[in-house]
Amino acid sequence: MNPLFCLVNLQILFSLVFNIPSFVNANHQFVYSRFNGVNLTLDGMASITPNGLLELTNGTLRLKGHAFHPTPFNFRKKPNGPVQSFAVTYIFAIYCIHSAVCGHGIAFLIAASNNFSDALPAQYMGLANGSNNGNATNHFFAVELDTNKNDEFKDINNNHVGVNINGLNSVNSSNAGYYDDNSGNFHNLTLASYKMMQVWVEYDESSTRVNVTLAPLNMAKPSKSLISVTYNISRVITDKAYVGFSSSTGSFVARQYVLGWSFGMNEPALPIDITKLPKLPHEGPKPQSKVLDITLPIATASFAIAVGTIVTLLIRRRLRYAELREDWEIEFGPHRFSYKDLFHATEGFNDKNLLGIGGFGRVYKGVLPMSKQMVAVKRISHDSNQGIKEFVAEVVSIGRLQHRNIVQLHGYCRRKGELILVYEYMSSGSLDKYLYDQDKPTLCWEQRLQIIKGIASGLLYLHEEWEKVVLHRDIKPSNVLLDEGMNGRLGDFGLARLYDHGADPQTTHVVGTIGYLAPELARTSKATPLTDVFSFGIFVLELICGRKPIEQTAQGSQLMLVDWVLEFWHKGSLTGAVDIKLQGAYDVDEACLLLKLGLLCSHPFISARPNMRQVMHYLNGNMPLPEQLTLAYMSFNMLSLMQNKSFIPATLTNSLLGTSNCTISDFSGGR
Repeated sequence: MNPLFCLVNLQILFSLVFNIPSFVNANHQFVYSRFNGVNLTLDGMASITPNGLLELTNGTLRLKGHAFHPTPFNFRKKPNGPVQSFAVTYIFAIYCIHSAVCGHGIAFLIAASNNFSDALPAQYMGLANGSNNGNATNHFFAVELDTNKNDEFKDINNNHVGVNINGLNSVNSSNAGYYDDNSGNFHNLTLASYKMMQVWVEYDESSTRVNVTLAPLNMAKPSKSLISVTYNISRVITDKAYVGFSSSTGSFVARQYVLGWSFGMNEPALPIDITKLPKLPHEGPKPQSKVLDITLPIATASFAIAVGTIVTLLIRRRLRYAELREDWEIEFGPHRFSYKDLFHATEGFNDKNLLGIGGFGRVYKGVLPMSKQMVAVKRISHDSNQGIKEFVAEVVSIGRLQHRNIVQLHGYCRRKGELILVYEYMSSGSLDKYLYDQDKPTLCWEQRLQIIKGIASGLLYLHEEWEKVVLHRDIKPSNVLLDEGMNGRLGDFGLARLYDHGADPQTTHVVGTIGYLAPELARTSKATPLTDVFSFGIFVLELICGRKPIEQTAQGSQLMLVDWVLEFWHKGSLTGAVDIKLQGAYDVDEACLLLKLGLLCSHPFISARPNMRQVMHYLNGNMPLPEQLTLAYMSFNMLSLMQNKSFIPATLTNSLLGTSNCTISDFSGGR
């Protein structure tokens, strides 16, 4: 008999006899039935509770937590050799207030490094960020227990298990559940049910097959795996690598726990002793003590006397933080902020925290008292209760948008005559300041191109890729915010409207900003994705030319940006419209393509405009711009007037994309 095998079994027997809840040996094998006294490397929200739970997240919003075995393992017998077989099992539980509205789960991972400081919380689960997601240099293998559906990563639903390589896009995933050994039937499990469940992850060196199995606690491991996928992870895992867990929270309260953990290299994972597992903390309302029935009347009388002396101060305090709350708002609870928190976050909406003033309200910078998260707080006047329920429902829906080029809307607050929206804070401010504020540096060509591609990607997501059609209705540079990497993110959804795919958008009041409004709105009062495309076209021209959509001439008349660009077009020198602050430092072919695309998107005839999917094809060089457009050599104002007079431009067929000093070239890049 193998002496090492005997030694391992003696150590296991010793731990069982003397009631030791953990076991570690030098042969790449360990088992923890609780985590008291266990040496783990923790960061973020992760901690070990006094009773031995590994708590990865504690309910704080939009934060992350990691827990790693303190030393790396040799996953290869020799340098550049294949990754050895290994087996992992662990027991977990996830608590959310509502299991269907949760975020964002737990991931077991094997990684070259245990430093994930650059990773983001929320949908990135503390594993990656918007710029390195999927990069081969990440060198990690992960099994995710995902409780939130993110279209950005092509998640199948908000309750699934996935195998991930170097990013958040799963190479294989399945609904959470298990196959019954007796009947072979599949049984669903709810990951966020706050019930203890066990996961098995196994990798076979010879077949390079990864098997993932899930089952309720106290059930033997099912014979049929939940996921079975062939993938040679020798291409991913380095010679030495760490094993551990990553988790994060988003806009909803979630607590994620690991109760036991076992790992073996070229050995089966040792069984976890479930009799030694720590107890989960009680969640939810506590039963009321009968003692209260006796003491409450006495305490109430005493309290009433004390309150009488300070009632004036309390009334003043109440009026200061007064809010409007109605019964129908209960279902939107997690998305509602208290006015008191927002008041303190902005230091009483102090002018020193003022970020900007728009036509629909003021925006302030703030720091939330509990989470210390920086946010942007927008105050909007609202004098009528008409449609307020629908407005709040849309705010909550928009808060579920998840895209790298869309500013996250965290929630709202409501007072008499006022609505308050809470957004993710963007450190670099709004785009318009970089176009027109002389104190800001000039955006280089690559930055402008990157911003245009980002906003186009965000609009494609809003129009076609989310569960509903979202019309932004106010696309302009002041509503495009820049993050630390100068990536453009579309914000301010105060005028946005939602409707189902395939449905007909309803007629509404015309809203938006003069200069960005599609001409057909004056006739139909009906916003559509193509009215957003028109605004995007004006936005593209403004960013490339560095000029506002409408300017006053020296003679006191108004000059339309589109007319100004068309003048250069007609003269055969389209690049003369490019922002002079670039001093010629731009790609001529790219500039021509973007100017022509801006003209095409802002075409006064709806049928001539492309949709955002076509726009992305043009930007990425997958499709050439159309050679013929229905547009004569006349001004934008004249064409708009003709459309609003129901003129049919069948006879106006001239080549818009014909004579100029530009040629269209395919180009890609950006993010």
